[in-house]
Amino acid sequence: MSAASGDESLLFPRNLAAFLLVSVIWGGTWLVIRDQISSVPPSWSIAYRFIVAAAGMFILARMRGEPLALPREGWVWVLALGLFQFSLNFSFVYNAEHYITSGLVAVMFALLVVPNAVLGRFVLGQPIRREFVIGSGIAAVGVAMLFAHEYRASPATLGEVLLGAALTLGGILSASVANIVQATEGAKRIPLRTLLAWAMLCGVAINSIFALVTQGPPQFDPRPEYALGILYLGLMGSVVTFPLYYGLVRKVGAGQAAYSSVVVPVVAMILSTLFEGFQWDWLPAAGAAITLAGMVVAMRTRAAPPRRATPEP
Repeated sequence: MSAASGDESLLFPRNLAAFLLVSVIWGGTWLVIRDQISSVPPSWSIAYRFIVAAAGMFILARMRGEPLALPREGWVWVLALGLFQFSLNFSFVYNAEHYITSGLVAVMFALLVVPNAVLGRFVLGQPIRREFVIGSGIAAVGVAMLFAHEYRASPATLGEVLLGAALTLGGILSASVANIVQATEGAKRIPLRTLLAWAMLCGVAINSIFALVTQGPPQFDPRPEYALGILYLGLMGSVVTFPLYYGLVRKVGAGQAAYSSVVVPVVAMILSTLFEGFQWDWLPAAGAAITLAGMVVAMRTRAAPPRRATPEP
């Protein structure tokens, strides 16, 4: 594998803008996911989300002039990304929210920086810089404080919390594998939006088959809020964000790109303050501040010239 991936800095204005947009949008998806699983089995809700997302991504790929046909070897990467990102990852996450709060799931996902950095080092040859290690350590303290607050406020039993945490860990590991898969040289030879469109369609097939076997015929909630949630998660939470996020993985490395999962819990808690009456005290406030400080330290890496061969998001 090439070690060239991740040569740019996350602090480049274009990269930072993409990073912040992804973090803000994904910070708002947790509340929507909570509603999506209230009346429809998670696998069907995921399938509906990616029907919308795949259609939108094919349209976006065509608008950007990317070919829709895949080379024969491209199906390996499509199937891997469809399985790990658009099936296993979301299945774990949606089911985890049956047992623990969306805020707790979001907080745990900040741990994505760790497997992303480790896998990026051993699979892609991306360096783990000293600043990244120090910053991640600082951020881990902040995440632990946010986790402690969410656990303390959660009505779930210890068994439910442990099961929810285990499911979330499965989602984290699946997402990390998907991050590395699409950053390999083989996957990078496929235009990004074309890869994502087919991978999302593959995810629809996997989730639909699983839902048919385990939950029976398709189920749908007729509430307008449910349909609007599908559209938001499919378009804003997938079509807009995944090309930006995976573009960052290809340009700045899986480790730095995963810092969006550190910012997302803070955004989710701010939105919870606005829409759910979340009450701040010293613990979450200090945790959020320490988390952001750790992220700033971790991103203090020397910038390299942009790599022209990398597809732009």
